[in-house]
Amino acid sequence: MTRMIMCRKYHKELPALARPPFPGAKGEELYQQISQQAWDDWQKHQTMIINERQLNMMNADDRKFLMQEMDKFFAGEDFAKAEGYTPEEK
Repeated sequence: MTRMIMCRKYHKELPALARPPFPGAKGEELYQQISQQAWDDWQKHQTMIINERQLNMMNADDRKFLMQEMDKFFAGEDFAKAEGYTPEEK
């Protein structure tokens, strides 16, 4: 049976992540509060941000920026978007 959680991003009960997305307290927090759907949406958006802004994941400042944007994305705050990108309607 799939574990269900109240998703922090979408404010409804959705299937949870199968396991924490990364180690440590932050990974556990996401595991407890973020749905698989929200995580999948973040992964797609994260790829666009990395490509559009030419972020280097070897650079600590770029990784910090991406983590800050992830927090904003899941909190429903204004987050970085790819310039000129308009998401398709669901």
